[in-house]
Amino acid sequence: MTDTPSTSRRALLGGIAAAGLAATISSGKATAGPTSIKYSGPSIPLWPGTPPGAPAALPVRKVAQQSKDAAFDDRWITGVAAPSLEVRRPAYRDGSAVILLPGGGYGFLAWDNEGEEQARWLTERGVTCFILSYRLPGEGWANRATVPLQDAQRAMRIVRSRADEFGIDPKRIAVLGFSAGGHLSGSIATRFDEKVYVPVDAADTVSARPDLAGMIYPVVSLAQPFTHGGSRDNLLGENASEALRQAGSVETRVTDQTPPVFLTASSDDGLVPIANSLAMYDAMLARQRPAEFHGFDKGGHGFGARLPDDVPAHAWPDLFHAYGKRHGVFAA
Repeated sequence: MTDTPSTSRRALLGGIAAAGLAATISSGKATAGPTSIKYSGPSIPLWPGTPPGAPAALPVRKVAQQSKDAAFDDRWITGVAAPSLEVRRPAYRDGSAVILLPGGGYGFLAWDNEGEEQARWLTERGVTCFILSYRLPGEGWANRATVPLQDAQRAMRIVRSRADEFGIDPKRIAVLGFSAGGHLSGSIATRFDEKVYVPVDAADTVSARPDLAGMIYPVVSLAQPFTHGGSRDNLLGENASEALRQAGSVETRVTDQTPPVFLTASSDDGLVPIANSLAMYDAMLARQRPAEFHGFDKGGHGFGARLPDDVPAHAWPDLFHAYGKRHGVFAA
């Protein structure tokens, strides 16, 4: 893969422990650049007041710019004290929606590569997008193993309960996650009805089950040798029990109610092995649940929608959109 901002992400995710990673991002050492994000659409707070399990001192929001090109953003976010949905509306609506779940090893959010840039190609196809700024479990929250899932469930319920407001069909809402965000996508697809927080309002009476889940170069297992250790430790804490690792492994949670799943990964992914995707695909087949898996020989990790046409994995957005059409989420 060519040297891109995702290459530096791969090196950082692969070689820095959770505490060191957070310190590097918080200090902005990667490159100089903007230190705040100006959103281009409405922002919806997830929780009325302080989110559940808040620490005494809330984390402080930090944005680190990875791009050296002033015309190109590649921002990483930490310090999510007030999780939110950032709305990206299309010029025309096909009635569908996607909640985007950026990755970052559960230690940061890769906001542009796996959020804004994904919303761009989806809105061009008429899809209303909601980029989820979810809490990072290692930033002092209680019950850290379910903190991202709390936010994902709450996000789905808010979007579905306000479907009329956004001109979307409440039965055509997908999630699309990348790397650790892929683990979160798989988690809400398999654990949508698990009680991980105390209901706070009427939105929490609505189903959190997505109608389709996209998992792009995902972390899946937290127990197998092919797991991504950084994501596992950021989510569960270091030296988590085997029982907790098994419980957090998406492939062990597939049921008869799991929605259709789309998976893609590359054989040359040196950070999150393709075996993660294969484990999820096998689990879906074992339960006779609809699933589609595309494994490419080239693409690496963290490629988002940035790959040139001569790299095979560049085709995944069209394949995902076609899969969503076949399952009635996106307009035919």
